[in-house]
Amino acid sequence: MQQLHPDDLIWRNARLATMNPDEPAPYGLRDNAALVVRGERIVAIIPETEVPATHAHQVDLGGRLVTPGLIDCHTHLVYGGDRAAEWEQRLNGVSYQTISAQGGGINATVAATRESDEPSLLKRAEQRLHRLMQEGVTTLEIKSGYGLNAQTEEKMLRVAQTLAQSHRVEISPTLLAAHAVPKEYRQDPDAYLTQVCEQIMPTLWREGLFEAVDVFCENVGFTLSQTERVFQAAAALGIPVKGHVEQLSRLGGAALVSRYHGWSADHIEYLDDAGVNAMAHSGTVAVLLPGAFYFLQEHQRPPVDQLRKQGVPMAVATDYNPGTSPFASLHLAMNMACVQFGLTPEEAWAGVTRHAAQALGRGATHGQLKADFVADFVIWDAERPVEMVYEPGRNPLYQRVFRGKVS
Repeated sequence: MQQLHPDDLIWRNARLATMNPDEPAPYGLRDNAALVVRGERIVAIIPETEVPATHAHQVDLGGRLVTPGLIDCHTHLVYGGDRAAEWEQRLNGVSYQTISAQGGGINATVAATRESDEPSLLKRAEQRLHRLMQEGVTTLEIKSGYGLNAQTEEKMLRVAQTLAQSHRVEISPTLLAAHAVPKEYRQDPDAYLTQVCEQIMPTLWREGLFEAVDVFCENVGFTLSQTERVFQAAAALGIPVKGHVEQLSRLGGAALVSRYHGWSADHIEYLDDAGVNAMAHSGTVAVLLPGAFYFLQEHQRPPVDQLRKQGVPMAVATDYNPGTSPFASLHLAMNMACVQFGLTPEEAWAGVTRHAAQALGRGATHGQLKADFVADFVIWDAERPVEMVYEPGRNPLYQRVFRGKVS
């Protein structure tokens, strides 16, 4: 019998999708169960029959479904401007190269972000964040990467910090200064990487503005050797790494991320067997981003079957950004991951809970309903977890609980 404290809050009469892989039922389902929460932590899951009738603090959930709080482990939520007009141009037949030559593409977002002050960036980011929170997101990553200079990268990360301080949500900030080569360094990208490695990264790390370093390792981004240079600088400072890799071509970026025991390798449409094996041995999470695949009308799918066979954890995220995935809906990303990439609904749920937590270095504390984990969970007017995947336009959220309190 679980020893209860007088101030424990019992969320009872619930159907729990614990997402605990040690539970025998799909989704870790436990019927007629109760969550015991002490402060900001879950201390136990007990059968409904063990809930003392005399305990003062109880919430009857009426048999509703409870899941861990959703985790969006890959977003670019903070940026200036938008790219709707250029998307319309592309649909009207204008090439990306022409748009880029006219100042569009990522250069347009960089210019707009540099020109925006913190209050305006914050206001726009709050609107996007609220949409995710309304779907049950309790933790998310926010990358920099639309500044490409010290001042603006810092500005973006400070906006992310303000969001975390002013909203009931946990934010994992990531430095993506190596997102692209800024136009002022177009003829000398290595000189820009010197600034990233020797100035931007160490300065912002000392200020506590980010948790991990990301690099866009791609034929339109940075080479394998350039990426490793950033990873070496991060490793010297004890900073975890992750990578945008194998999205458009096969450069071996996932294997490189794995060699540095990176948290995650993201996109990975062109991942090969060697990359899968490397990730399986290092524990690096595969982050699938179906929104960009859909929006760019790509055809090369990530090797889900091989990842599954090798036991590589697969996370699912929105990749919310203005250029290739303007979708602030994790439910939609789950649906796309199933329809486009062949995940099962249970795998999609693991991808936005347990595995997403691993991708953010939080696998021991987030993403499951389990003793000693944070009390972040969502209560749904739903019977089965598949409902949120099957019909992403319908949001049956009843209550969102963050650190043990309804928010």
